[in-house]
Amino acid sequence: MSTTILSATTFGIEGRTVKVEADTQFGLPNFMVVGLPDVAVQEARERVRSAIKAAGFEFYRHKITVNLAPADLKKAGPGFDLPIAIALLVQTQQLPIELCDNLYFIGELGLDASLRPVRGALALARVAKHMQARACVVPFANGPEAALVEGLKVIAPKTMPELIAHLTKTKLLDEVKASKPKRTEYETLDFSFIRGQTQAKRAMEIAAAGGHNILLVGPPGSGKTILARSLPSILPELNYEEALEVTTIHSIGGILANDAPLQLTRPFRTPHHTTSTVALVGGGSTPKPGEVSLAHHGVLYLDELPEFPRQALEALRQPLEDGVVTVSRASQTLKFPACFTLVASQNPCPCGFRGDPKKNCICSPANLIKYERKISGPLLDRIDLHIQVASQNFKTLRLDGEKSENSKAIRKRVVMARRLQNKRFRLEKISTNSQMHPKLVAKHCGLDAASQALVQQAVDQMHLSARGYVRVLKVARTIADLENSEKILLPHLAEALQYRNQPNY
Repeated sequence: MSTTILSATTFGIEGRTVKVEADTQFGLPNFMVVGLPDVAVQEARERVRSAIKAAGFEFYRHKITVNLAPADLKKAGPGFDLPIAIALLVQTQQLPIELCDNLYFIGELGLDASLRPVRGALALARVAKHMQARACVVPFANGPEAALVEGLKVIAPKTMPELIAHLTKTKLLDEVKASKPKRTEYETLDFSFIRGQTQAKRAMEIAAAGGHNILLVGPPGSGKTILARSLPSILPELNYEEALEVTTIHSIGGILANDAPLQLTRPFRTPHHTTSTVALVGGGSTPKPGEVSLAHHGVLYLDELPEFPRQALEALRQPLEDGVVTVSRASQTLKFPACFTLVASQNPCPCGFRGDPKKNCICSPANLIKYERKISGPLLDRIDLHIQVASQNFKTLRLDGEKSENSKAIRKRVVMARRLQNKRFRLEKISTNSQMHPKLVAKHCGLDAASQALVQQAVDQMHLSARGYVRVLKVARTIADLENSEKILLPHLAEALQYRNQPNY
């Protein structure tokens, strides 16, 4: 008769229950793992063998078969080491099955029987809570993360012998309690360090208030990067539900800090321009979240936008429009959340000085056309704010000059605007103006006669697409929120149209 031990694996950003079934028979020595395991799971055989011996138990020397059910769900990662080892100890009657009843076991084993952390502990612990498990056993390093699941008893031993001693009640381990999250200040640049660039800073404030995408175009050294890196300092703090969602994604992505089980700051991702399409939007043979998902509820900064592969940039269309990435494979379809604010920057031309009043552009017409074609029109149409960042003179840059407004003051206005949006969309599954669908745009972005006349003229002269027109209304709604105005007024719409107009050189 076989033995069944409960465990879990990740499926996208969610967890799924996996039953680890172990069977032993007399015959030639053989240790086989079935149930669609990847290479890491197949290698568990050697780790389990050494860990059982190191823990002071006897390893079965005949035929062993381990099945990971359901068999049609691909199993990845080393997190099945511990449940396989426990299943074998129960099957060989070295551990009573009653001690493991309705317990979830997750963890990687070292050859010395130590327990090592695994990815996605929060998502896996949620599975145990959903299935009303008696407790969830995770490695010591994953304990604080798994304890974030309310109402779940979490046991986090450092070694396999510690776990056995706890199960047999020889030496009980304390239940891991969730520590109270501590909010820290953003370790980013402050807007007070940015001299000049009044229009660009105003655009960044609007982008932060409404979650709008923004493109910064300017010569080298004009301040595009410092503007982008200062954006997180004016964003509102994550609420608890958003923090849990971000923590889950970062844990599965393997970038969660060991000393911060709960991700409280908004993500700021800056992938290099050599990033592949899969790394940017997610996927792979075993689908994992990409940079757009790791930036969920935060900022994705693409510096030197035209230098990114064309295929990777075109893959951004769906997440920019829908806030989600759909990865389809022959056997499964996964969805990764990707609701982020895109901040992109680029030079006006390959040499960087097109339109500069002090330096001449040395690019040929052919190079200019080639450079402009690197970014498609449909992608640019999904960017709400187009800002020209001009180079600065010494009078603006001098350190003893007039000080700029700091991020704390700007954040107060942003938070006020976000509160208005949260109140407006309290019955919807969205949180910012940028996420409004057409029905909500028609409801909350009404225009008076003067504004309608202006926008009609702008649509004809600027050749706005239907998407562009709707995005202008969304930006105008955000500007009105920053002014605490219930209605979109003519100045709000005029400013929104100004940001939509792409710079001409």
